[in-house]
Amino acid sequence: MENMGIKRVHLIVHGRVQGVGFRWFTSTIAGRHNIHGFVRNLMDNTVEIDAEGPEERLQLFLTDIQAGPRFGYVDYIEKTSLPPKGYTSFDISR
Repeated sequence: MENMGIKRVHLIVHGRVQGVGFRWFTSTIAGRHNIHGFVRNLMDNTVEIDAEGPEERLQLFLTDIQAGPRFGYVDYIEKTSLPPKGYTSFDISR
C-alpha cells in the first residue's frame, strides 16, 4: 500500500499543556488540517500526540500546535518521524 505522501510524527509536548484544554485544542487543529491520530495526557504533565497526514498539512498542524491554547503555552516539542500507521480519525485519549 502506497502512502501517497502521508507522513507521521510522534510528539511529546512540554509546557503548560495539561488542565488548559490542550487536548481539545489539538483535536480542533487536527480537524482544521485534516490530520489523523490521537492526543493524550501523560503522567509527567506532558502531552503525547501521534499525528499523520499530507506533509504540507502536517507542517501547518505543527505550527499551530507550537502556538498553544489560550491559557497554556508550549515550551518545546520532542518530534520523531515514523512510518504512517493508517489512522482514519483523530481521537482524544485520557
